[in-house]
Amino acid sequence: MTAATALQADHPQETHATAGKDVAIAMVGEEVHPVDPVVSARAVRKIDWFLIPAMTVGYGLVYYDKAILGSAVLFGMTTDLHLSIPDAHNPASVDTSRLSWATSLFYFGMLAGLYPMSYALQRFEVGRTLGVVVCIWALVCLLTAAVTSYQGLYVQRFFLGFIESIIPTGFMTIISGYYTQQEQSLRQSWWFSSTGWWTIIGGALNYGFAQITGGGLHRWQYIYLLAGALTFLFGLFCFAVPSSPVSAWFLTKEERFAAVERLRHGQTGIRCTQFKGAQLKEALLDIKIWLIAIMMASAYTVNGAVSGFGPLIVSTFGWSTLESIVFQFPLGGLCLIAILLTGWLGSRFPNIRIFMLIVCCLPVIAGCALIWKSEWSYHAAAPVVGYSITGTFGGVVSLIITIGMSNVAGHTKKSFTSATIFVAYCVGNIIGPQLIKSQTKPLHYPELWTGLIICYCITITAAVALYFVLRHENKKKESLNKTDEVERAKLAFQDLTDKENPYFRYQL
Repeated sequence: MTAATALQADHPQETHATAGKDVAIAMVGEEVHPVDPVVSARAVRKIDWFLIPAMTVGYGLVYYDKAILGSAVLFGMTTDLHLSIPDAHNPASVDTSRLSWATSLFYFGMLAGLYPMSYALQRFEVGRTLGVVVCIWALVCLLTAAVTSYQGLYVQRFFLGFIESIIPTGFMTIISGYYTQQEQSLRQSWWFSSTGWWTIIGGALNYGFAQITGGGLHRWQYIYLLAGALTFLFGLFCFAVPSSPVSAWFLTKEERFAAVERLRHGQTGIRCTQFKGAQLKEALLDIKIWLIAIMMASAYTVNGAVSGFGPLIVSTFGWSTLESIVFQFPLGGLCLIAILLTGWLGSRFPNIRIFMLIVCCLPVIAGCALIWKSEWSYHAAAPVVGYSITGTFGGVVSLIITIGMSNVAGHTKKSFTSATIFVAYCVGNIIGPQLIKSQTKPLHYPELWTGLIICYCITITAAVALYFVLRHENKKKESLNKTDEVERAKLAFQDLTDKENPYFRYQL
């Protein structure tokens, strides 16, 4: 490293020449610099240890915050807040549409917050933005315990979703700015594996809360107080998160330089704070982003139904409240294994991500069919087995995130893509609960299982279409026969999009 580049590494700053370009330009310039692989590996290891555990806890809290509604209804919330009422058309049955709306309104809030939060993360310093918003999230979560009516719960759920929308979009863009395309599969799967971890951890916590007797609060209120307190502690940590490897305070000067330079080859860029309308327009017209959105929306319908109504559905098979919570463990365990295994394989072997995604869809379809068509007798085993194997949906969603974020470049376009993926996630979560019609319980909720099977067939179809789109785009780029390594190095941190950069290659 020359004296000039060493000075840049210590004091990267935007100048007129670097305005509108990636923040990496101020540190490493437009030419390739050799870096010690030992230093590079050490930098990656430090980044892993700083980011991944925190992100796993952070997204775990997001998932737990959503999923505890399914357990809270078993602990008296349904009665206390009048979430279920006699069906006006059939007094012998119960109408749970209020619970469905309480579940869905969280995602309407998230829909409202995704694009504003993504814009804020691009324009402002990441750590301070995350820290302030997460502390507000903790306060909103704590206030759930003070809700006294279903209308109040509706309002609380909407604002909870709005605030929490910063986490998934933020995490996706952070990973895409710190790691290479090949590394992203494993790292995205690590933080998203919280879906499985916190299904198990949350189930264990809720099992403990089920033992509480007496006291001044209802059991479901204690759950939200714990979730809010844990979230506040995470919010304090968020203030220490750097915006990019360029400003990573936990790395030495040499490690920061290596952490940035090693990302040059992948052409995905790191971070640019300037909003670019041209990149937004390109994203809006990019078919692959909309195929990814279709896949996410259809795949996450399972979570909308399972996280909000899972314990309630399992209790239908004659299992007690405690037993219904325990049955979240195998579901969470399979979800965890599917996410981590597909993430590891995706980083180990190139161009198998779409294939793995399709394979992970098949057990979900089989599980839905098994629940629907098996006998719902007292302590029935078959529908519980079907419920458990739907856990492979975690691998499907994790791969959609990885495929989406590793195949776009340009910071405005990446921010739009991450928000769009989670807009689709919200759509799936909104649709899922609405497929549950309590009046059709004697028929095993046919609308739910038919709807979920159709959604996963749509996911597979969109995945196949995306494969051919990406393969076609790679062939077009290869036909240009671009081999100028000097130009390649120069373009890496110009904040070009994947379509603008002839050296960018899509990961299948």
